[in-house]
Amino acid sequence: MFTGLIERTGTVKKFFHSGEFYTLTIEANDFSGELVKGQSVSVSGACLTVTRNDLHSFDVQMMQETFKRTWFGKSLRAGTKINLERAMRLTDRLDGHLVLGHVDGVAKLIDLKGTATKEAIFAPEDKNLLRGIVEKGSVAIDGISLTVISVNEKNFSVGLIPETLSQTTLGNIKPGNFINLETDILGKYVARLTNFNSNSAKDSGNYLASLLQ
Repeated sequence: MFTGLIERTGTVKKFFHSGEFYTLTIEANDFSGELVKGQSVSVSGACLTVTRNDLHSFDVQMMQETFKRTWFGKSLRAGTKINLERAMRLTDRLDGHLVLGHVDGVAKLIDLKGTATKEAIFAPEDKNLLRGIVEKGSVAIDGISLTVISVNEKNFSVGLIPETLSQTTLGNIKPGNFINLETDILGKYVARLTNFNSNSAKDSGNYLASLLQ
């Protein structure tokens, strides 16, 4: 579990497919040396497992599901910059929000407004993901905890302060680029329970109607 506060950015050195897994070699001096084999790391929002590390770089593996659900399957290659965060400690302050590192899908940047502080407007490929996004709620964009400014049936927007732009990969994002999107876990459960209760009520009504026939 993560907070959505990016510790630093890294650079993909290698990205290759071997058997059922994809392996990334990520260059991140200092950060890499503090990792432990088997540890979880958020790589641009995706929770991946460390399989090797030294003082300068580390390897992580991802399954086919992660490859398909993230923008990694669209444009990840050697030289790509990614956001990095180690798993949170239970004693840490939760300055962002609870981020699982389980990417729901991708969204495309359709507009970027402003100068020093920017408003970024994203359109998810799967519009059903908008059900888990609420105005002034939290969302994780490439692993970064951000506050939602607005949301409608087609897209949503978030605010990007200069600190976020300078310390993460969002400083170089352009319209047309894709990001990994994870909606708030609380919103997911509410949407799930609402849908379950609605279907249960409908099924109960159908069952009672059949008894009266």
